[in-house]
Amino acid sequence: MYAIRTDSTDPFFNLALEETLFETLHPGHPGMLLAWRNAPSIIVGRHQNTAGEVNQEFCGRHGIRVVRRPTGGGAVYHDLGNINFSFLCWAEKNRIGGFEEYMRPMVRALHGLGVDAAYTSRNDITVQGRKVAGTAQMQKGQKMLHHGCLLVDVDFSMLGGALMADPEKFRSKSVDSHRARVANLREFLPAGLSPAECMELVTGAMLTHCAGEAMELDPAILAEAGRLADAKYRTWEWTWGNSPRYAEKRRTRFPWGRLEMYLDVQQGIICGCRFCGDFFAARDITELEGVLTGQKADAASLRDALSAVPVESWFVGADREPLLDFLCGSGDGQAL
Repeated sequence: MYAIRTDSTDPFFNLALEETLFETLHPGHPGMLLAWRNAPSIIVGRHQNTAGEVNQEFCGRHGIRVVRRPTGGGAVYHDLGNINFSFLCWAEKNRIGGFEEYMRPMVRALHGLGVDAAYTSRNDITVQGRKVAGTAQMQKGQKMLHHGCLLVDVDFSMLGGALMADPEKFRSKSVDSHRARVANLREFLPAGLSPAECMELVTGAMLTHCAGEAMELDPAILAEAGRLADAKYRTWEWTWGNSPRYAEKRRTRFPWGRLEMYLDVQQGIICGCRFCGDFFAARDITELEGVLTGQKADAASLRDALSAVPVESWFVGADREPLLDFLCGSGDGQAL
């Protein structure tokens, strides 16, 4: 199996590179292990409702990017304290791939660093009962992709804020994320190592135990990955529009009254909107419901769509900015 390292920290490009390499696999290929890192980002599972997993206001404020991956499972936070890995292999005919054959070598690599790691569930590695790695996979014909991340020196304060979506707001049949107790591998490595030294130590051990000869990336592969990143992974349609149908409710109390908003969202587009509450309306509220219907449901898109709409004119006593924050899902508000 070839060992590949990439210096890119662009999550959109890195997922596109992974897919491009996956598509190049052919019968008899020895396989590849790709090591990569992402700038701060949320990587949402293939079957998840993006809005239900991501704290959009927090991510926007901290420049955390959001992108959907092609494999199932829950949403995860990446930053430069993660080491991401991708096994890309050609599987035997009629064989359903499992997680264990990829996880066991990772555990052995950590044992080689003196870390008492264990493969404790279908797709997790733990140390002293705390999760240090999670993985996901997919199989397409005889091609297998198994990828995941090792937590080495992750900023857990960012992780907690970025994935802090309110589950009471959303109702759908999407896959929810499981929040586990996590730990950084740096806690279990020799004291005195810098974050950079920890990253290099873990990356080297992983590539040594799980792969063989190093391979340079073909410029043609890099160019194709760049095209795929633009055509797919950077698009609103892939990350937000691919969400399962869901219903969202928002409610808060303003000085001028209680306001509730109910949204029906399909493929990331608002297909139904209803306002309720004890507010006084200055205009026919169904007009505003019509304005919102047909809009993209994520906070940034809604704010753009409403930038020239006098939303405050529908509610007696309303101030524009707090109301706009509420309508776009980017304000904290007060829960009833």
